[in-house]
Amino acid sequence: MSETTDHEHVKKHVRVYIIVFAALAALTIVTVAIAYLELSIVPAIMVALFIAIVKGSLVAGYFMHLISEKKVIISILIVAGVFLIVLFVLTISSYHDQDRSSLVP
Repeated sequence: MSETTDHEHVKKHVRVYIIVFAALAALTIVTVAIAYLELSIVPAIMVALFIAIVKGSLVAGYFMHLISEKKVIISILIVAGVFLIVLFVLTISSYHDQDRSSLVP
């Protein structure tokens, strides 16, 4: 490879990193702005989780280089995400199944 090809290759990657950084900064500003809105608990949590998922996907995809990995690693990541969601659902459902009369004094 010539030196100009290497330079262009690095310049392309730096540009992608800067764009991802700008997106993360913008999403952080959006997160702070949404915190000032008068949303009830459920919509606020849903919006915050959506923004967090987008930001986490950007970090995992570009800074952890998962965007260019093979399908096996992506499959493992998806399975781990599904198990995480299942654990959240089980935790929340067990919380709602508790006997409320024993919690109130």
